[in-house]
This record gives sequence, C-alpha cells and structure tokens, in this order.
Amino acid sequence: MPIPVILAGGSGTRLWPLSRRLDPKPFLILPDGQPLIANALRRARALSEQALVVCGSEHAHRIADLAPKGLSLRFLLEPMGRNTAPAVLAAALLLSELSDGEEELLILPADHFVSPLEAFLADVEKASELAAEGAIVVFGITPDRPATGFGYIELGASWHRGHHLAAFVEKPERERAERMLASGRYLWNAGMFQARIASLLAQAEAVAPEVLRPCREALAERRPHLLGWQLPEAQWGAVPEIAFDYAVMERGGKRAVVPASFRWSDIGDFAALAALLPADAEGNRCQGRAYAIGARDCTVLGGARPVVLIGAERITVADTGDAVLVLGAGQEQQVRVAVSALKAAGEEAAETPRTVHRPWGSYSVLEDALDCKVKRLSVRPGGILSLQRHRYRSEHWTVVQGVAKVRVGEREFVLRRNESIDIPAGSLHRLENPGPEPLELIEVQTGDYFGEDDIERFEDVYGRV
Repeated sequence: MPIPVILAGGSGTRLWPLSRRLDPKPFLILPDGQPLIANALRRARALSEQALVVCGSEHAHRIADLAPKGLSLRFLLEPMGRNTAPAVLAAALLLSELSDGEEELLILPADHFVSPLEAFLADVEKASELAAEGAIVVFGITPDRPATGFGYIELGASWHRGHHLAAFVEKPERERAERMLASGRYLWNAGMFQARIASLLAQAEAVAPEVLRPCREALAERRPHLLGWQLPEAQWGAVPEIAFDYAVMERGGKRAVVPASFRWSDIGDFAALAALLPADAEGNRCQGRAYAIGARDCTVLGGARPVVLIGAERITVADTGDAVLVLGAGQEQQVRVAVSALKAAGEEAAETPRTVHRPWGSYSVLEDALDCKVKRLSVRPGGILSLQRHRYRSEHWTVVQGVAKVRVGEREFVLRRNESIDIPAGSLHRLENPGPEPLELIEVQTGDYFGEDDIERFEDVYGRV
C-alpha cells in the first residue's frame, strides 16, 4: 500500500464563517460531529501505520491530536503556503530520503470527503497497477452535472483497470461543460494523485525543474521540529507558487486515470456542505441548534445558540456566535467577495474565529471591549505557553479547573481552582500545565491595546521565537 501524504493547507473562504484563515476548512465539523480532516486520517490509517502531513506549524498539534489509534503522523511544516506543487514535491523528496524511492505515495487533500472506505481502498489498488509501470495516477469523479467550478480530465485508451490520461480541461464555460458531460469521456479531477516516489520525481525533473530545484534546496535546510521538520522561511518563500496539476500533470509524461467508485465531495461551498445533510419534508437541512418553521429549501447551520428561520425560502444561514452569514440561493461564490470586504473594513472575524487553537491548547474570546478583553484558556496536559511579555496590557488569571504553574519575573507559583494571580504589563511571564488533566482558566486583560501582536516572545518550546 502507498504512503499517505496529507496536504492540509488552504483557508476555505467560500465557507466563511464556518471556515477562516485561523480555523481552515480541514477543521470544518461535518454532520457526523467529526472534523473534515478526520475523514482523510481514517483513509490514511487504512493504508498504513504512518503518514506524512504537509501543513503550517500553527495547525500541526491540532492535527496530531486527531490522529486515529494506530496512525503515527510526521509533519513537514511550511512557513507559508506555496500551493500544491511545492507541497507534493517536498514531500516526495523527503520520503525519497527516508525510503528507497521505489515505494508509492498517495496525495490526499485534507479537505475532501470520501466514502465508503472500502471502495476507496479498491481504487487505490487499481492505481497501484498503473503506478508500478511508472505512471502518475489521478482519480477521476463521474460528473453528475455540468459544473463549471471543477477541473476535468479526458479519458484516453484503457490501461489495466484504468485509462491513459488524454487531456486536462480547466473550469470550462457552461456550454462546454454540458458537451463534455454528454460525451461521457470526461471526469472531474479529484486532486488525489498516486505514484512511485522515484517516478514522480523523475517526471517533475523533466517538466518542472524550476519548481523541483528550489524545493530540494529548501528541504536541505530543514530543521527538526517536535513533530517532524520545519522548512526554512527564506528558501521556501523563493519556491514558485503553483498547483501540482499545472506544474507537472498538464505538462505531459506518463499519466493515468482511475475512475473512482467512491463518493467524493470537495465541500467547496455551502451547497456542497448542505448536500451532506438530510432534508426534511420541506427540503430544509438543519445542523446544530437550528430550526426551520414554515420554511422551504433552506439550510440552517446553528452553533451554541438557537437559530430560527420562519417562512423563508431558498436561503442559507450560518451562525458561529461571533458572525452570521445569510446567503441567497445561487450566491455561494460571493462569499469570498464578502470576506475580502470584511478584511478591508478591518473586521477581525474575517480571519479569526472566536476560539483560536495554539500548539499548547486554545483560547476563546468571551468579551472584547474597548476597556478590557476576557478569554477562556484551555491548556493541554504538558502544554507550555511561551516566555513572554506585553507592553500595553496587564493580565489577571483565575484557575477554573486543573493546576497551573506560573512564572512572573523570576518567581514561580502553583495555582489551583479558584486561585488567581496578576501579571503586570512589561513583566516576563509563562503559563504551564504540569498536570494530567486539561487546565482551564479565565484571563482578564486591561490596558490600552489587546491585539495578539502585543506579544514579545523570549523562549518557546514550539519554535515560535
């Protein structure tokens, strides 16, 4: 079986406010209550006991926590996203070093939904027959409509239990998409690739040396990380930003297609997300504390508080507590435009959710006012915040649950439930959870400025200094 490589980048702005830059699409909660990336991790576990994840360092610990039992994850961490070609090629180069290069890899986007598992595994087996002959294999999805938002692949002659890949067609106009659908010769490009490591690198060397070379140079300068390896910012920033399809697949070489027998969705917009939810007799699809009364063909995505629709038709409502989206039918592609407008207006909610995950745990903003900011911090067992100080704010910590080890200046304190401590502005401080249970505390900030950029780090076990 191939080595799974999970690509966990991207921001999923078409699903705002459910998905944002600091809480991207792979962590979108599906109707089964699990994050989307858990679907990819389960597929990886069915293939191997080890997988490589390519992602940003800010998400690595969160992904590691989601790994199913029996799956060991190693991480190749990007200082910034460079699209899929650099991510795939750097992963292949690393795995070539760690193996003999004759093994296969399988590229799995973290934000795609695939079911059932048995059908997926059967198709991987088919792809292995083609990969053994040196082909890079892409999985194709039988289209059920003339979609204009997907790339297409044209089937060539039969080859083992798949086909030669004749051509790529990028996001066609409606009229052309209708003709391709009618021909029966075109499939959607699922963005999942399988190949022998040596074959993939040889083809990349032949058709995309301008991408492979800087990837190799950046990988050579990688440094160790708690969860794997960190790519260097300067060298990685010099790598061209380009998709694997454009850089390698569309430029020729030995290419093949396996028509997928599994169900697939990229969950690229609210319509695709709604399709995963069961509909009631009136065509309404509800998730969370959501209610549709006298409504028709609506999608209501609630959170911690009730969301009620009365007498509405063909709209989508998504509520995350700190932001609400009301979306008219057929306007799914305008969500990105809205996010850009929010960013231009300086709205923090454009990119930052109410709960922000960090390597040590997470924090949730309970109140954000002009004269104070209140957070609830959750620190994982063994989690350690950086040694830091703030110029513009003081902090007051009260332990709600667990045990806190706190350093203020040169002094150390141990705090238990209902105990608190003041952190004056300008003082060096650090928070640690030394216990076996999660540490929960309330942080009250007072001062002149409460932005996250008012953090000056001096030491950090997660490499953020």
